[in-house]
Parts: sequence; C-alpha cells; structure tokens
Amino acid sequence: MNNQRSFFFNVDWVTVLIYLALCAIGLLNIHSAVYDVRHPNVFDMDTNYGKQSLYVLSALILGAIILLLESRFLSALAPAIYTITTILLVMVLVVGRNVGGNQAWIPLGGGFRLQPSEFAKFATCLLLARYLSGANVRVTELKSFFIAAAIIGFPMLLIMLQPDVGSTLVFCSLIFVLYREGLSPYFLIIAALFIFLFVTAILYNPLYVILALVAFIALVIWIFKRNKQLVVALLIGLAISIAFIFSVKFIYNQVLQPHQKVRIDIILGITKDLRGKGYNLNQSKIAIGSGKLWGKGYLHGTQTKYSFVPEQSTDFIFCTVGEEWGFAGSVVVLGLYLFLLLRLVVIAERQRSPFSRIYGYGVASVIFFHVMINIGMTIGLVPVIGIPLPFISYGGSSLWSFTILLFIMLKLDSNRMGMIFA
Repeated sequence: MNNQRSFFFNVDWVTVLIYLALCAIGLLNIHSAVYDVRHPNVFDMDTNYGKQSLYVLSALILGAIILLLESRFLSALAPAIYTITTILLVMVLVVGRNVGGNQAWIPLGGGFRLQPSEFAKFATCLLLARYLSGANVRVTELKSFFIAAAIIGFPMLLIMLQPDVGSTLVFCSLIFVLYREGLSPYFLIIAALFIFLFVTAILYNPLYVILALVAFIALVIWIFKRNKQLVVALLIGLAISIAFIFSVKFIYNQVLQPHQKVRIDIILGITKDLRGKGYNLNQSKIAIGSGKLWGKGYLHGTQTKYSFVPEQSTDFIFCTVGEEWGFAGSVVVLGLYLFLLLRLVVIAERQRSPFSRIYGYGVASVIFFHVMINIGMTIGLVPVIGIPLPFISYGGSSLWSFTILLFIMLKLDSNRMGMIFA
C-alpha cells in the first residue's frame, strides 16, 4: 500500500494534465475541422472525430498500463522493441498501403491502419538511451558516435524508402541528445552551415556560392595563418563544402520528389503557385490570419467549414486553432507546448539514471521538432513536409506513439529515487 501511495505521488501529474489538455484541444478541433451536421456527436464512430475519441480513450488506457510496468524492463526490452519496429518498417515496404504518395501504412481492416514510422521514434529513443548509458560509452569517441548514429540512421533509411521525408527528418532532432551527452557543439554549427549552403546553392548559381565561400575561407586563413591545425581543418571543410554544393543540384533534381521541390521553391520565394502547390500554405495563412485576436468561435470558422485547407484535421490542424480561437487560443496552445518541453527538460535533468536522462532528452527533442516544424509549415516558415502536431492532429498511430513516448518518461521519472541502473 505504501509503495502504491508513493508511486501515486511520484508521478508528475503536472505533465499528465498538460497531456490531457492537449488531447482535449485536439479532439475539439478535429470535431470542428471535419464537422458533419448529420453526425453532431463527437463520439459518433462514423466520423473521424468519433474515431479520434476512441484513439484518445485507448491512449489513456495505454498510458495507464505503462505507468504500471516495471521500469527496469523498459531498458532491458529496448533492443527487442527496436527490432520489432524495424521489422514493421520493412513489412510496410512490402504490404503497406500508399496514402498521399507514401507507402507508410499497414492496413488493419475496418478502416483502421498502422503507421510503423511513428512507433520507430520511441523505439529509437529507448535503444539510443540504452546504448549511450552503457559503461565506457563516450559519444565523443569515434566508435561510440558511429554506433549511436547507426541506431538513429537505420530507421531513417527505411522510412526514407517509403518515401516519407517528414518522418525521416524527425530523427535528426536526436542530435540534441548527442549534444547533451558530450557531442561537440561544432556539429550543430556544421549542420546549420550545410543547411545554409543548401539553400544558397538553390537560390543562386553554385559557382558564385563557391567563389564567395573560397573568398571567406581565404580571409579566415589569412587572419589565423599561424594556427596550422585550423588552416588544415578549414581547407578540408572547404573541400567538403564544395563537393556538397555541387551535389545540391543533383539532390534537388534527382532525389527530391516534384511536390517537395515545389514546396521548397514556394518557401524560398522562387515561385508562387497560390492555386496549385502553394494552395495549402496560402489557405493556411488566410485561415490563421482571419481568426484575429479572439477567433471566430467554435464551429464557426469559414475556412474550416468550407474545407479550404486540405488535411486540416491532420497536418494543418493548427489552422483550425488559429481561425476559431484566434491569436489568444494559439498562444494558449503554444504556451502548453512550451511548458511541456520545459517540464520535460527539468524531468530529464533530475534523473539519477543516465538511461532515464538520455531518454528524457530524446522525448523532448522529438516533440520539439514536431511542434516547431508543424506550426512553422502552417505559417510559411518551413516547407510543408507533412508531420503531425503532437497530441492534437488526427490519427491513432501518432497519438499512441506520442503517448508511449511521453508516458515511458513519466514512468521512469516516478521511480527516479530508486533507479541507478545503467
């Protein structure tokens, strides 16, 4: 009885309340986004919002089950969970259903389907935490770094074959976990520089970009010419950068899908296609802007009502928030996410177990990336790559995956005083 009472008080109920609030907001906005006057009840199973209510209920049961598990099993089962999700990622390439150009779904019957890439996120976080918390593992060492990169990269490769660029990029957020565990900040700087080079090589003639880069590197070398190691590093970096710039056009023209190239062109201002590929983004910004300060009210959004924004219950669910709840409602949703992310960092830092700490940063990184990219694409800051807004977007796989991701962390945290393994 004492153990049960201690467990009850050790669960971070503040985080649970934020989770419940986001799920409730999601259900209400899905109800509004695809509202059918013939089925007004939010629990009507003939509608997407009826199915979402079932997903929310099952997610709550799933979260409760996780809280009753033994914490040590989570670390021990990490390789098995990773292996199972990897098998599912291979299966979806063989028997998966193509939806929206991505072969990412395994049909389950009855109109339900499973998206393995969603579950690969928490599986990767678990195995990464298990590996990095092992004895004599240092992410600053080349061997440890490459093994950690392989753990992250293998599911990325399988998901890219679907091809699902959005879900693939989510795994890149785990670089923040490696950074927390000792990876040099130069890796983050280098990653930012390559993104900058990619964009500039698309916007301008690659030859001009290379000439500007050579001139800049030459200036830096002239200033620090006595530092031989820095000079060598800069020359190697210059050679890699030139090779990367030349490869950008190939990646852009041969690797990216046509719709992905158009989305990048629209974001970068290369082209405007308000009635074609840019339609979603344009209507999204109109919907959010039309909400003004207080919004048009629940079930009163005109952009929402007349389906001007495609995928409004999934990738573009934030449009419904902006239109019907206005700037004030949008701030509340963003505030909840910010509070959740800060809470997760606090929870991660107070762990006694390295496994729990590393996993906690994995949870925070994945959720942060989803929120930043999803909301960013609805307001035109990043290309539309199609990833859900955590706990709010329609979909069982997404909601279950994020629930598992979060509640594993809550379970680990509830036993933090007694956990010192790995």
